[in-house]
Amino acid sequence: MKGHVLRMTGVGVRRDGAELLRGVDWTVEEDERWVVLGPNGAGKTTLLAVAATEQRPAEGGVELLEESLDEADPADLRPLVGFAGSAVANRVPDSAIVLDLVISASYGLLGRFGEEYQTPDFGRARALLSQWGVLSLEGRRFGTLSEGERKRVLIARALMADPELLLLDEPAAGLDLGGREDLLRRLGRLADSLEAPALVVVSHHVEEIPPGFTHGLLIRGGRVVDAGPLEQVMTEESLGETFGLALKVEQDGDRWTARAV
Repeated sequence: MKGHVLRMTGVGVRRDGAELLRGVDWTVEEDERWVVLGPNGAGKTTLLAVAATEQRPAEGGVELLEESLDEADPADLRPLVGFAGSAVANRVPDSAIVLDLVISASYGLLGRFGEEYQTPDFGRARALLSQWGVLSLEGRRFGTLSEGERKRVLIARALMADPELLLLDEPAAGLDLGGREDLLRRLGRLADSLEAPALVVVSHHVEEIPPGFTHGLLIRGGRVVDAGPLEQVMTEESLGETFGLALKVEQDGDRWTARAV
């Protein structure tokens, strides 16, 4: 029987007098792959921060792995959520060695600080780096990596603890066409895996929806415009309302495109 890994009910977030999220209702089931789409400032990154237990809502309820965040200790739930994005990248020391950065995720650390790891830990870390095409970088320092290399390393790190939920904040942002397409292919393979966690990817662009993704959440001004199976929400009306302009939306196989009319 399916169970939800994430449920938000009436969630609102305020910061410095501004409403970042308002009345958000959203449920992610364990076998679903979600893309969150919206313009700059829509509240997408704040939404992920709430899901990752890094941001407490001002109102509403959040259940993570069927436990209420009002009752559970977020520190107990956090290892079960893999999170990769600029918020994580900005906290990684430039001197961190790639293999150490990935392997230390098992303990919620951003690099090694003298702790000991078992041989299977090294095997899993190297397997994940290989899965994302960056095994050759295992001895490099994080600060020497390109933007695309950093994103892949952080995805490998986010998967290290075998999470129940994987949150990726704009994984394709800043990549060239070849890098973007390679990353989307790898995300598509992950989405097709029966062993993969529930997936949530944030993006500004419908062209960055990976193959195999099943659901979409459209957000603008902190409010949900539409949510549900991709075929139902990827309409010109809903996307046009989300991005504030008339759009022509097309589907080609399992990929989507949108352009202004």
